[in-house]
Amino acid sequence: MKIKIIGSEKEYEQYLEWVDQMFDKRIGPDTLEGEKLQVVLLLIKDYEDKHYPVPKPDPIDAIRSKMLDLGLKNKDLVGKVGSKGYVSAILNKRKPLTLELARLFHLELGIPAEILLA
Repeated sequence: MKIKIIGSEKEYEQYLEWVDQMFDKRIGPDTLEGEKLQVVLLLIKDYEDKHYPVPKPDPIDAIRSKMLDLGLKNKDLVGKVGSKGYVSAILNKRKPLTLELARLFHLELGIPAEILLA
């Protein structure tokens, strides 16, 4: 296989099929084929980033999801964010997510800042 930048959906599919074959063969990363595989994976990622972008999640949805993952309830945020009503208003999108709150959620819940500031 000649390696080049992916220019069409057909080439993209061919690269995906070739990658599957290499994975089935369990090619080692330190081999010549393994290095070729790494380059092809980078080309595939570049093509996917351009043609299949993943939209950033809504900041409040990200906060709710992270709270669910951590087993947190609205009441667990009361001391850090504000009153029970204020927490509820933020999580129900009735109050805006301020920069200060975005920073708090970033630090407390580990949500990437680029998601909270989107």
